[in-house]
Amino acid sequence: MTEENNQTDSFKLYGIAPLLYVYDMPTSLAFYRDKLGFKINLQSEPEAGDDCNFVYLKMDEIELMLNTQYEKKNRPKVPDTDRIKTHSDTVLYFGCADIDGLHKKFTATGLIIKEPVITQYNFKAINFPDPDGYGLCFHWPIK
Repeated sequence: MTEENNQTDSFKLYGIAPLLYVYDMPTSLAFYRDKLGFKINLQSEPEAGDDCNFVYLKMDEIELMLNTQYEKKNRPKVPDTDRIKTHSDTVLYFGCADIDGLHKKFTATGLIIKEPVITQYNFKAINFPDPDGYGLCFHWPIK
């Protein structure tokens, strides 16, 4: 191995943990934890339970951070619909080899989502928004 390769190996990246701003943390946790199956790895204000301002979630090798857009005392009574509309251009893609099984798992938790589709790039996928309008896509290439 050359010195150049050793230097490159020291800069290996091991993942990405997107941060999404959410309107209401209890609603987001009911979705990401209770419906999708993420686990809370770390949270701010543990004494607040689900009504905290920040959570660091994990599922298998996937990491995701959620932060409230407003602290509870400053939160408007209803979400800003214009802001939520802008979230539709953000989509998180997750790889999963068993899309049909995942669809069954999600619908068993009460999620109402469409059947898997074959995309124009030849992946089987299920797509749906989270409570704040961010897009989620679970997909896998068709062999």
